[in-house]
Order: sequence, then structure tokens, then C-alpha cells
Amino acid sequence: MKKINIGIIGFGTVGSAVAEVLRKNKAVIAERAGVGIGLKAVCDIRRIKTSWPLTPDPMTLINDPDIAVVVETMGGVNPAKKYVLAALKAGKHVVTSNKELIARHLPELLAAAAENNVSLLFEGAVGGGIPILDTLRDNLAANKISEVYGIVNGTTNYILSRMTAEGKDFGAVLKAAQKLGYAEADPRADIEGYDASYKAAILAAVAYGARVRWESVYREGLEKITAEDIAYAGEIGYAIKLLAVAKLSGGALDVRVHPALVAKTHPLSNVDGNFNAIYVKGFPVGELMFYGPGAGGNPTASAVINDILAALRAPRPATRGLKPFPLLPIAQTAGRYYIRLQAPDKPGVLAGISKIFADKKVSIAAVTQKETIGNLATIVILVHGVKESSLVAALRAIKRLPVVRAVGNVIRIL
Repeated sequence: MKKINIGIIGFGTVGSAVAEVLRKNKAVIAERAGVGIGLKAVCDIRRIKTSWPLTPDPMTLINDPDIAVVVETMGGVNPAKKYVLAALKAGKHVVTSNKELIARHLPELLAAAAENNVSLLFEGAVGGGIPILDTLRDNLAANKISEVYGIVNGTTNYILSRMTAEGKDFGAVLKAAQKLGYAEADPRADIEGYDASYKAAILAAVAYGARVRWESVYREGLEKITAEDIAYAGEIGYAIKLLAVAKLSGGALDVRVHPALVAKTHPLSNVDGNFNAIYVKGFPVGELMFYGPGAGGNPTASAVINDILAALRAPRPATRGLKPFPLLPIAQTAGRYYIRLQAPDKPGVLAGISKIFADKKVSIAAVTQKETIGNLATIVILVHGVKESSLVAALRAIKRLPVVRAVGNVIRIL
């Protein structure tokens, strides 16, 4: 049986999981793939204990003529980008789970892979063990994809799930998540939406063959979501989730990350804990949802090893040539919205607010007055589909009303 050697650069959670799965599933992989995968060496700049041959210099792996595939699981851009490019230029297939690197530098990396007739594959960069990128690229190749959206960050989904179940505010749940290891000591990449925005850019690239500048992806995090918002959303039949969205809107791409109210009748609303789920709409297939563990060593290792096998079976670039797409500015997007504000509990308040909405062509779908504390009432307003620029103009005028004390939150509705 043919045997192929690989090397792993970055021997942390994912890299070490890849090695362990290759060891434990050696016979299964060989039987199903018809090829043996040998891990010749691993690289990590840290002093770590491992039974595998270890080197601190990535170039040792990259220059080794016996290594056919380089697996990069370092994370981040620097120095990972340098080593990935070096491996591609050395004629090695590269498999990576590095979402930041792929989101920010995919066109350059694809060009290097094509120039050297090798594969660049990155299934593990989105959705952990969920086979979403291969599905979009290969299994749904006959489909016109109109929309891809979903929960792609397990940390934020865990936090929102706990806030929903326990009625606690964001800060308290975040601290608990950090103690349990579900959130990093510095959680900004997750809670401010950076991680999800990398994945949104990658989904757009694979689903539409689009060259997406990650810096142009609209991003909102969880910081403004309160227990109050979650409770009010639940009362009217919604759950709040952090969504990554990539969809066609006319001739432009709408790519964004933000919290959204998701109807409890939608499958995404029931995705709890640190799980991920990605929803795809296409023609002729219709609607599909992919669900599973979105992070962690073993799920991501599953995706990485499948990519290794794919590279060995049929070397290819990771996706078709990327073409430029105009990105729809967030002000030009349209949708429904949830608005929470505070105003005195007295006659005429709603009339003034309603007049401004009418003047700005914003149609109110429902208004609910919640509890009054002192003389201030919380008012929850749902509006029909409207362009975001019109809503922003209306809210700007509403904030100037003497009777409106604060606009507490504005959340999009899926």
C-alpha cells in the first residue's frame, strides 16, 4: 500500500489531535482511503513533550523531500503565512485550519497553490467537523446558492444559550464561560465577532467564488445583548443568536456578522451550547442545515485529515478562481428589526415615536410596553422590512425627542 508522509507545523490543540487521530484510526484510514498516512515530524516553537519527532524550525519540514503534505495549525497570520507560502512554493500540498489566514489572504495563497500545481485546503477553518466547505464547493456544484448563514462561533453560542437558560446578563455568563474554558482569557476575538467574520468571508469565497476583503465585512458582537433583550425576544417567539451571513442581493454580496432574532420555529433557534449550525439555500436543492461541533481538537482534526486525503486523491486548488464582487454596504441592506427604548409612561409618547417612523417610511409591525420602573417604561417595537439607512435616520430623530430617554438596543430579525 502506498504511504504518504506529512508534517505538522503548530502542535497545539488541533495539531496534536490530528496526530492522535492518525495514530488511533491508522487502519481505518488506510482501508477506506487506500493509502497510509505517516506523520514524519512535527514542529512547535515551544518546548513540548511528544513521542513524535520534533523540530523547532518549520523549514525543516518544508524542505524535507519525503514530506508531501504540510499541515499548518499554528493560527494567526504571522508567521503562519510565511510558512504556508514557503510550503506551497516548495511543491507541498498545504492543509490548514487557520481561519484568519484564509480570510485575510486567500487570493494570494490560491495563486501560489495554482502556480505550483498543488492543493490548498482548509475545511477545518469553518465549522470544525462540519463538512460545509466541501459540500458547497463539490456536492452543491450544480446549485445556485442564494444564501448561507448560521452559527459559526461556539463560544458566543454557549454564552447566549446560558443567558437564555439562566436569565443572567452577558458579563456574568462570560466570566463563568472563562472559568469553564469555553471562553478565552481575552475573549474579544469571539465576543466582538472577529472569529465569525473570518468564517463569513470564507463562506462567501467558497459559496460564490468571491474575492472578499475581510476588512469590509460588517461586524457586530454580543456586547450590547442583555438578559432583558433575550427575555423580551423569548416572549414574542424568538431566540437571539450571533449569525454569520453571506448572500446574494441583486448583483452584490451581502456579507456580515451580527446578533439576530431567530424565530423559535427555525432550526437554528434550537442550536445550543458550543455547537455550530450552518443553513444553506440553493436551487434546485432547496434548504439544508449542517449541524455539529464547531471547534475543538477532534472535530477539527476530522476535517484536516479529510483534506489531507482529498489532496492526495486529486490535487487541486481549494476553490475555483475568485472574482471580485461588490459588497453591499450595511446601510443598503434591508430587513426587519427589534428596537428597545425607554420613555416616560405618559400619554403622547408613542404618538411622537410613531410619527417619526411614518415620516421616515418605517412601518411598525408591533409595539409592546413592558414594565414601568419609576416613571420610565420600556417599549419594544418591531418594524417591517426596511432599508437600514431609513431605520438609522428614524432612530436618529427619535433619540432627539425630549420624551425618549434612551434607545437601549436595535437587533436585526432573521
